[in-house]
Amino acid sequence: MTTQRLYYSDPYTTAFDARCIEHTTFNDAPAVVLDRTYFYPTSGGQPHDTGTLNGIPVIDVAVREGDGAILHIVERPLAGEQVHGEIDWARRFDYMQHHTGQHILSQAFVRLAEAETIGFHMSPDSITIDLDTPTLDAALLEQVETLANQIVFEDRPVRAWFPDESELATLVLRKTPEVGGPLRVVEVAGFDLNACGGTHVARTGAVGLIKIVRTERRGEALRVEFRCGGRALADYREKNALMNRLAAALTTGYWDVPAALERLRDENQSLRRELRAARSALLEHQARELRAATPHNGAFALVTQVLDDDPQTARELAQKLIAYPQTIVLCGVAGEKAQIIAARSDDLPHDMVAALKAGLAVLGVERGGGRPSFAQGGGVTATREALAAALAAAAESLKSEPDISR
Repeated sequence: MTTQRLYYSDPYTTAFDARCIEHTTFNDAPAVVLDRTYFYPTSGGQPHDTGTLNGIPVIDVAVREGDGAILHIVERPLAGEQVHGEIDWARRFDYMQHHTGQHILSQAFVRLAEAETIGFHMSPDSITIDLDTPTLDAALLEQVETLANQIVFEDRPVRAWFPDESELATLVLRKTPEVGGPLRVVEVAGFDLNACGGTHVARTGAVGLIKIVRTERRGEALRVEFRCGGRALADYREKNALMNRLAAALTTGYWDVPAALERLRDENQSLRRELRAARSALLEHQARELRAATPHNGAFALVTQVLDDDPQTARELAQKLIAYPQTIVLCGVAGEKAQIIAARSDDLPHDMVAALKAGLAVLGVERGGGRPSFAQGGGVTATREALAAALAAAAESLKSEPDISR
């Protein structure tokens, strides 16, 4: 005995009675087969219905391979043969709106952009179609959206039926699938005719607003994400609230938000340039003072410092210090990811990688390296005291360099 798929002829019914004809499992979960059902199974890009059977949540609905039975996967085993089912109407109607909306939108793309739909996906989070073109300009997308909504506003009837072979031969479908058995056809009166097994609204007005929210190129295809009805309203409500918050924060009307943001961006870039200049001048001053305060041992001046700055600032300070001739810099930044920097001016022969490794050995780490003139490493937790000991070891290693007494 096969299940009567009542959702084909009446997608608006939300409560029904049926008889359980099989108790089984699906992916280790309890499941039942009914003699009649309004529950839509996942198929054709449309997710399954949810709801309850005798008050037990239906968590999935699937078509069983082999015999095509509709499996109602339930949260816990269902007892008895008599079943009362209830459909989650909010979920069902949301998918009805979007499936009919997809038919309308796909036909609008065919008519205005000569772009065929090659993919369709519905989920609780997003609704998308894939078109057989890599790109469409904004003006054309707007025209497509306008045509789709015109069809909605005209409240045209939507018909779904199984035509016989003779009638089917006379119908010009937007796309004919390669499937066996009877073919179900959905018609948006005077606009679209397509094979489809999904649930649909009775008239286009029930779709509500159709809004394209974004497009994304996917290889040679274009993915179009859109919203219909309740989701379109929620999307507009969220974005309107966001725009109002931005306008309030910028103390301007929403229409002036783009200009206000442009001004803020320009001001931010100007302030960043000024900050970089001031920071560079401060580091120049700090480097000059450190170099002046450091004695020269006849071969070089050794600047050793444990800094409170971030590693990037320490690197920049080291770069400014080694711009002075005959200068070696050993500096460190304490913290959870402590760093040691070992650098020298270009007129000295010392290997700063070797000096760095001597310092890192005190911290018990080997992560580090660089060029003979500039090396850095670390990444472990180290206090100021531990860093001071590490820098002392690095300085001690310099005494083995051949030109230390030059």
